[in-house]
Formats: sequence, structure tokens, C-alpha cells
Amino acid sequence: MNDNVRLTVWVRGRVQGVGFRWFTRANALRIGGLAGFASNLADGRVQVVAEGSRAGCEQLLDWLREGDTPGRVDGVTEIWDTPRGVYESFEIR
Repeated sequence: MNDNVRLTVWVRGRVQGVGFRWFTRANALRIGGLAGFASNLADGRVQVVAEGSRAGCEQLLDWLREGDTPGRVDGVTEIWDTPRGVYESFEIR
């Protein structure tokens, strides 16, 4: 059984120019088995897309919500979906 999922997250707050994407990638790599990206959006949010096990994605989401992130997180919106399998690694965009 494949329990892989796709998690898309939009993070609001002071999350650009503070190393947020770098730390997000480092955390995804530490959790392991996740592929996707972290990207700055024009409106000041950071978008994070992760594909992998539900447990791994939940761990990343918990860190984005309440972890020791750089900057300041004011809010997190997430959507769960079926993985598309288009990512080979976890990248910063």
C-alpha cells in the first residue's frame, strides 16, 4: 500500500529574506523521503510543496506551524492531495 501524499502549504508572516526556504529544505531533508520545493511568492508568502509519506509531510507541516522557524509565521494554510511524482529532490526555488 502506498500512503504517499502531496502537501501544499502557504506560509504567511515575515518569511522572506530570513532563510526560511533554506531551513524548510533542511528540515525536509532531515525528515527524509520528501521531494518538492519551497518558493517565495510575490505577495510575501512562501509556498511549500512536499510529496512523500503522510507521516513525513505531517512532520514538516508541524514544523512550519510551530517549529523553530526563522522569521515569524503568522499563519499556515494547507491542502492535501494525491502525489504527482514529478520531483526528484527537495529544492529551493
